[in-house]
Amino acid sequence: MMRFVCLTLVLASVVTAAPGKKPFDTSVIFDWRTPSSPQITPDGKFVISALEWADPVNDAFYSNLWITSIDGTDSRPVTQGNFRDTSPRLSPDGKRLAYISNHTGKAQIHVRWLDTGQETAITHLESAPSNIAWSPDGKSIAYTARVAAKPDWTVKMPEKPAGAKWADPPVYITRLRWSADGAGLIQPGFTQIFVISALGGVPRQITFEEANHSGPIAWAPDSESIFYSATVGPDAEYSLEGGEIYSVSLSGGAPVQLTRRKGPDESPVVSPDGRFIAYLGFDFHLQSYSVTHLYVMNRDGSNPHRLLELDRDVRAPEWSKDSKGIYFLSEDKGTSHLFYTALTGAAHPVTSGDVRYASAYAAGDSFTISDNGHVAIVRSTPTQPADVVTFPLDKPNSITRLTQSNDGVLANRELGAVENLNFDSFDGRPIQGWIVKPPNFDAARKYPLLLEIHGGPHAMYGVEFQQEFQIYAGQGFVVLYLNPRGSTGYGEEFGEMIHTRYPGDDFKDLMAGVDAVIKKGYIDPKRMAVTGGSGGGLLTAWAIGHTDRFAAAVSQYPVTNWFTQVGTADGGYFHAANWMKSMPWANPEQYIQHSPVFFAANFKTPTMIITGQADHRTPIAQSEELYFALKAQKVPAVLVEIPDEPHGIRGAHPSHRIAKNENLLAWIEKYTKTADSSRSVSTDN
Repeated sequence: MMRFVCLTLVLASVVTAAPGKKPFDTSVIFDWRTPSSPQITPDGKFVISALEWADPVNDAFYSNLWITSIDGTDSRPVTQGNFRDTSPRLSPDGKRLAYISNHTGKAQIHVRWLDTGQETAITHLESAPSNIAWSPDGKSIAYTARVAAKPDWTVKMPEKPAGAKWADPPVYITRLRWSADGAGLIQPGFTQIFVISALGGVPRQITFEEANHSGPIAWAPDSESIFYSATVGPDAEYSLEGGEIYSVSLSGGAPVQLTRRKGPDESPVVSPDGRFIAYLGFDFHLQSYSVTHLYVMNRDGSNPHRLLELDRDVRAPEWSKDSKGIYFLSEDKGTSHLFYTALTGAAHPVTSGDVRYASAYAAGDSFTISDNGHVAIVRSTPTQPADVVTFPLDKPNSITRLTQSNDGVLANRELGAVENLNFDSFDGRPIQGWIVKPPNFDAARKYPLLLEIHGGPHAMYGVEFQQEFQIYAGQGFVVLYLNPRGSTGYGEEFGEMIHTRYPGDDFKDLMAGVDAVIKKGYIDPKRMAVTGGSGGGLLTAWAIGHTDRFAAAVSQYPVTNWFTQVGTADGGYFHAANWMKSMPWANPEQYIQHSPVFFAANFKTPTMIITGQADHRTPIAQSEELYFALKAQKVPAVLVEIPDEPHGIRGAHPSHRIAKNENLLAWIEKYTKTADSSRSVSTDN
């Protein structure tokens, strides 16, 4: 009998140790891994990609490189350790790998020989490199880096006494744009192009104009010249029209301007036969949104012409190996796919379905093609997080998943079902969105609703996996996310509808979406909340001044006062001239009409504001002005300022992302959930 009892206890312990799946919560952020930047070898046998992961001990995000066989059966690390290894780029022969790493303390370009594993840092720079590009002959690597310059203003101070310790000197600002989100105060100087031997040595500066050369670099097939885009001229920092494409010979001589159209010309790519240059741009019309088109010109700049009449943005052009056509990415109604066009100008989709390839929100949002016609690209669906996949161009449905980045997480977590939502807005215009339902959803119950609003505003939610929305659904919310007018992926007219009227009718689209979900019968209209970041934070702040339907709101890193936004943000001048189409002093009424703080008399909704203290895109004063307006109106409010975080609270610390989501959930649960909510909340409001 004793033996039977002991066996029973052992079996019971096994059952207890293997419970059912848990819903998503914020702890998955420490377990999450994000692949990006896939590079397929020329022979199509291997793919190298970057994999970001979170370290809960050091509270940091790191990234290492992995190599995977084309059939997905063999995967191993190329680099390891608590470092940031990013931007992998294979040499033209596929035998060496260049990448950017902070192994030596500062970000430098490293080159690794794949057959032996030996590697070396070929740069020793003070300023971090970016945009690395191999020359076609494999002998050189081009990159961009910032070159310091003398300040435009300084004064001579009296001699400091021996041994004296004076305070830090004043900071002098003389340029139109003096800060950049993620970088802080911009020091005097410009980003220039350099070329260095692939074996290391002294880098050679190629460009010298007083302009930032911060875009992709393209090599000519003979490795004797390079192509780039830059905005050059005495008033370059005031230009709204974008840059032009230039070529410069490595043998010397001044850069040659190749494009002269009124509008941005960028991202040049030279055809393998050296005859043509593909590039991106659009005609400038002082709009807040214009569709980016694909252009082709002869190598000397002659015969420039738009290749496609496509009312969708074109991204990441890549020539076919025979120089007869171009592959590119484009978004459409929540999806993102790979397309091909011959030089005759007819676009044909390569991929299809309710998936998103190379999401614009993911790092390394591009693709590579091997000599034998295999593609390496990142792919995501509503139920499958981003992974690197490969397929033959002639059989795009024969997909091999090369990474299983989060299979372990999903094995232990219950996902909320994702449902497409289509409805007509107040004016009959069709709007698209999606609903994430809580796990074990029961249509007979009444659930709290969380409306999530995207930023941009010219951006697009889609059919990719939404980790944060699964976290919210896992805590019992029905999550609604929409693409109101102003979103991309629906054509230029749809995206441009909010020009000088933002926010406005896009808010009406959002409320029509809320009504459409309520009609389904499983939403409790008294337990609804609204949130969003950046432009979504702006619309959240707008919502609390224009409706009292929400029980709670969380405005994340918002714009709340256009007067101070355009005067302090890193993109303020562009916002004023392009979005508002006037400076504040020229049309103050327009600024008032679209600034949430001027509707503070209507504020009644308990509101939390979350922002990063290092945000230069929507500076912290925007959040503080909203907080002040709420408190002055005696509306329950909390301001959450997260240290060292830039815009989006997407910096180096996983705990900050968790803190953002835990604060958001605690606040909306306080006002929307029933007494059985287990989340800890401590506030005087």
